Amino acid sequence: MTTEVDLSPSPEPKQFSIFLFFIGVYLPLQIFALLAFSILQNGTSLSWDVSLLSAIHQTETPQLDAFASILTQFGYLKGIAPIVFLVSLLLILRQQWHRLAYLLTVEFGAILISYSVKLVYHRARPHLWELFQPLPLDYSFPSGHSLMSMILFVALLHLSWETRWYKWVMLIGGLYVVSVGWTRMYLGVHFPSDVLGGWMLAIAWGVGVNLIFHSPFAKLIARKQEIL
Repeated sequence: MTTEVDLSPSPEPKQFSIFLFFIGVYLPLQIFALLAFSILQNGTSLSWDVSLLSAIHQTETPQLDAFASILTQFGYLKGIAPIVFLVSLLLILRQQWHRLAYLLTVEFGAILISYSVKLVYHRARPHLWELFQPLPLDYSFPSGHSLMSMILFVALLHLSWETRWYKWVMLIGGLYVVSVGWTRMYLGVHFPSDVLGGWMLAIAWGVGVNLIFHSPFAKLIARKQEIL
């Protein structure tokens, strides 16, 4: 019985890890911090938030209402949990425990991050027009659907790295993330900054955990498990 040590087929040079940290962790957190600071300084809504949300609302049609209502359900636990379960099952069958630990860490960690940050900022949901469905009862910033859909995309992108599935994950996953974000704004339940904030947190968390799992200490633990 063997245990997979590395998440990727080939080790990453130190320079690339530094670059990945800057692009995938530092910059997204800086963008999130700017959004959070602007929200604290300017109150519930930002001027560009309202303008963009109003522009999206202008495209409203009964057909899009029905489409967005169905599609948005795939952006949170009901839609994501089956995918995580199937991927986890596949990793278990292949005895890829290191990859499984990464997937479960980023997914459950993202849930905790979403709820925790919402409680910190207490941002009210937008209410710019009469909605055809009730507003969710939790807070608005960041968008949980956007965060969870993006973290799934980041995780699957990493797990499929240097495989034949990579391009498909990039294409379908990218469309999935953008579509879920659009539904949250189209339905009027999130500001654009909520969606952007959720994306930035997810990228920083997913890439950050990836770098931790590639650290020398994590690889040493994985090798010891392989010996045992």
